[in-house]
Amino acid sequence: MSYTKANYENVEPRAPGMHFLRDALDCENQGVTVIDADADWRGMEHDHADQDHEEVYVLVEGAGTLTVEGEDIALDPGDAVRVAPTASRVLTFHENSTMVAVGAP
Repeated sequence: MSYTKANYENVEPRAPGMHFLRDALDCENQGVTVIDADADWRGMEHDHADQDHEEVYVLVEGAGTLTVEGEDIALDPGDAVRVAPTASRVLTFHENSTMVAVGAP
């Protein structure tokens, strides 16, 4: 088949509010995550140096901060940020928010 369709609300969250769509979409070379976050949601600090893939974060609605290598980046709806594989990052949301994160080598 030349396409795969999935609805993130039908994918069991692997962490609170985090819907990983890679398997549901049969992705071979990228990961897609939808984050439905409540106010004051905070992710864990991490990087992707071992997997050597960059990520792009797109805030769809709400408000948040993406901290990259200790630098806070304020996010408003429509903002997109690319983060290099070796950079540490952590997400924080200040109100109910929805974000899409895509990662690939």
